[in-house]
Amino acid sequence: MDSCKIHENASKCSVNTMECFMVLSTQAQKISIATLCGLFGTLCIFENSLVLYLIFSSPRTRRKPSYLFISSLALADILASIIFVCSFVNFHVFNETNFSKEMFLLQLGGVNTSFSASLSSLLLTALDRYISISRPSKYKLLMTRKRAWIALGVLWVTCATIASLPLLGWNCCTLDSTCSELFPFVDDNYLSSWICFIMVLLGCIIYAYAHVLWRAHQHVAYMEKHQAQAGKQNTRMRMDVMLAKTLFMVLTVLVLCWSPVLVLMIYSIFAMLNNHLRKVFAFCSTLCLLNSMVNPIIYALRSKELYSSLRMVLARFRRQLKAPEESPEAESTRKSSVMET
Repeated sequence: MDSCKIHENASKCSVNTMECFMVLSTQAQKISIATLCGLFGTLCIFENSLVLYLIFSSPRTRRKPSYLFISSLALADILASIIFVCSFVNFHVFNETNFSKEMFLLQLGGVNTSFSASLSSLLLTALDRYISISRPSKYKLLMTRKRAWIALGVLWVTCATIASLPLLGWNCCTLDSTCSELFPFVDDNYLSSWICFIMVLLGCIIYAYAHVLWRAHQHVAYMEKHQAQAGKQNTRMRMDVMLAKTLFMVLTVLVLCWSPVLVLMIYSIFAMLNNHLRKVFAFCSTLCLLNSMVNPIIYALRSKELYSSLRMVLARFRRQLKAPEESPEAESTRKSSVMET
């Protein structure tokens, strides 16, 4: 396939045009994509579900706005994994085209909503840390649970609205405009706008974390200078510094996983992509799943509260496994067997 003459066919907006976007030509490539999606998707759903359970099973964590934002991030990653894996594998591995343009744009909207909400949740978490570490005395007044829930509501509605625009009419078929080389039916101008939206989110996150890390560095220096003054203030500072470092690790993983996809999206707007680059884009897309899979691991390793909740859950599970062995029936059976011998 020589790019399937993408510019000529894209303007026709037919279902057959979608075959031009099915760039995996060998069975090995399809098996690789299916394996990566299955592995990353399964682990992502399990890990993020565990994070949600740990947060909401503990009265202490579910009351904190910080963990509400992390819950939103985990929920977005779960939805992204389910929708992305199902639609991506169905399209690229099984080459399914028995659905309408509206159904494809609905699936794409679901993926965009989930990934945008994931990134936006990370932005709210960054702003939460920004307020916590820059204005610690007024943090509880500024960041209440009610404001946190309102911010999350605005976040999800905004992401869903932006992701639904192609389905509502901003697509190259309705507008008879230039179609994207990476996504069927998607208008190039919409793709440019979505990339700008993502870049603005990343820029805000980076700015917030630059300030957070600068203040965290100051707090570390303060603690080293006043080690003898151990107290509530120092404990609070240590928690802020720890969480700031944790979320910086999340941000680093996010940038590394999303950079290849964003670079290829931007390149596709200004130049024609050959089949090799579009195959690279298909494989790089699975890095977004990897990002969603790694985030909960970082939480478990870096958050003392979540790690403590995880240990309690594991201990309770072990006690439940031991309970049948220590039941009266088991004890009676054991005694009778001893008497018989």
